[in-house]
Amino acid sequence: MSDIKFIEKETGLGRIRGLEREDDLAFLGIRYAKAERFSYAVPVEKWEGTYDATHFGDACTQYRTYFPHLDVPERLFYHREFREGLSFTYSEDCLNLNIYAPKDAQNAPVLVFIHGGGFNSMANSEGYLDGAGYAKRGIILVCINYRVGAFGYLTHEEIQEKNGRDGNFGLDDILVAIKWVKRHIASFGGDAENITAMGQSAGAISLQYLCLSQKAEGLFKRAIMLSGGGLFPKKARPKPATETREYWKEVMKIAGVKTLEDFRHLDEKEVMAAVEVIKTERNDNLVNTQPVVDGYLLEKDTAQLVKHPLRIDYMAGTTSNDMFNVVLYHMAWKFIKSNRGYRYFFDIDAPGDDNGAFHSSDLRYFFGTLDKSFRPYGEKDKAASELIMDYVAAFVRTGNPNGEGRPIWKKGGKPLYISKGGFRMKRANPVLLIRNTFRGDPK
Repeated sequence: MSDIKFIEKETGLGRIRGLEREDDLAFLGIRYAKAERFSYAVPVEKWEGTYDATHFGDACTQYRTYFPHLDVPERLFYHREFREGLSFTYSEDCLNLNIYAPKDAQNAPVLVFIHGGGFNSMANSEGYLDGAGYAKRGIILVCINYRVGAFGYLTHEEIQEKNGRDGNFGLDDILVAIKWVKRHIASFGGDAENITAMGQSAGAISLQYLCLSQKAEGLFKRAIMLSGGGLFPKKARPKPATETREYWKEVMKIAGVKTLEDFRHLDEKEVMAAVEVIKTERNDNLVNTQPVVDGYLLEKDTAQLVKHPLRIDYMAGTTSNDMFNVVLYHMAWKFIKSNRGYRYFFDIDAPGDDNGAFHSSDLRYFFGTLDKSFRPYGEKDKAASELIMDYVAAFVRTGNPNGEGRPIWKKGGKPLYISKGGFRMKRANPVLLIRNTFRGDPK
């Protein structure tokens, strides 16, 4: 512990204590908002004394808090991939974020990352995440937690009556977090007028929805969507909030409560136990535990909203053995083509097994954390990761990923094809690359 260095600084919220690392300053577990169960978040604008930001905050209570299911091969696979050997704490008081900043940051561009997890799990402290690589490139990385599962997406008519909108607590948390970053990132050396939002899987879909909402106008200049952004097929679109209420009333019935007030005060383990039961009884769980058309963040069907997204810079892509491979590939292709953005296709097989470029296999490359994995990554993998991060950093700075002798990445056309053999513009055919040993989200 003697080699750990601490740093304290004054911010617009109060004094804060963080970590001085080799390549950056890390401020961990900063509470950006508070929220009661089934209520919308209220931003934190100040604190008393010195805020201890030297350790990660709690992740949102989720199924793996009580029911990790490591006997399920897919769950064990992703546990080993991103979580083995790490420790996580959980609670409903989970609205916190981590800031990784260059030591000399002054008006630095900002990248805000939204984790995935099928709208039901994961955290901002997974093993693939770290900000040192972007700090070296002059970029501040912010990783946020938000509410998931029942705590993030329950709907009920009483919520509508009280707030004039229903559900979408998790999606609203993300919006509140980005607003908080815009207001306060200057205290950490960031440029509030140069923010890029980046999401993966469910995080990318959440970001896509915010890109269809006027409530997010002016909050960020660019959006990067990994394995989740694009034009959504009909079956995957958000349902009206009114159409998911029956599902949540069934959960309440399983939990043995009759009123929303009783459910609000039920022990969280009992809430999660009821969710576990309904997952075994119905096959429509995913469409009922995700964002909804609430008339506020999502004012109407996304098929209509997607025709007029925010006028910002876009980047999106998929892996060659992605979840719902062809669907995700064409979602990204259609959206990027319509909005003249940058599209990539990641085709580097993860070493160590035969799962190929599986869903989420690109994350360690995008965050420069290959050396924290059990996989035998080589020099070509590390070179690919450095190049990917160079592209992303340039995009975050200016909206154009090109420069410094890198292969030219063109807008709106063929994707940047990423492989160990190099980076080039190429028309990828995902139909030829489906293996799908593990198709699911790393929930």
